[in-house]
Amino acid sequence: MRLTVFGATGGIGQEIVKQALASGHEVTAVVRDPARFAVTGTGLQVVKADLTDPESLRGAVAGRHAVLSGLGARKRSDAGITARLTRSVLAAMEAEGTRRLVVVSAAPVGPEAPGDGLLDRGMRSMISAILKEVYADLRAMEAELAAGATDWTSVRPPKLTDKPLTGTYRRVVGGNPKAGRTIARADVAHAMLACVDDPATVKQGVGVAY
Repeated sequence: MRLTVFGATGGIGQEIVKQALASGHEVTAVVRDPARFAVTGTGLQVVKADLTDPESLRGAVAGRHAVLSGLGARKRSDAGITARLTRSVLAAMEAEGTRRLVVVSAAPVGPEAPGDGLLDRGMRSMISAILKEVYADLRAMEAELAAGATDWTSVRPPKLTDKPLTGTYRRVVGGNPKAGRTIARADVAHAMLACVDDPATVKQGVGVAY
């Protein structure tokens, strides 16, 4: 497949690029600063672009089978950036007729898992309060997805770790795994790539966790 990855310099974005290349896909990595992007490989194209300008992104998404986005706020002061940049990606995709989009969001944006215990509900409530601006940004992003014309999927992990890829995790389409507390960035990337050609995940949030 021909794939485009936004947020390719981030932890999840780099993993998407690496895993996609390892699977033999052609990958266009869209970055703001190529100097911060160290991934190499056959089938990789690195494109520098202004992510706030949809016109500058059209060439990067034209003719692609799917677009994957690891865009997200890296700190609370960045809240608002995810929805804003995703809006640019959506505009570029719609202009080029590229339909498949898979993005990373977060577990608290999705519904509470049935049967979650008091500890998990309490932790979720506390984290949601601390990072309320970040989650508000992600909810705004998902609202942009729902209002757009793409065949989107939002992958919603809980707390992220830097552990190696396992390929073994729980996935709930339309919800969150019970007592899902952590998952590695590498496994989030794996889940996102698996969603690309899975019709059951189109226009759905997908919770992933160990």
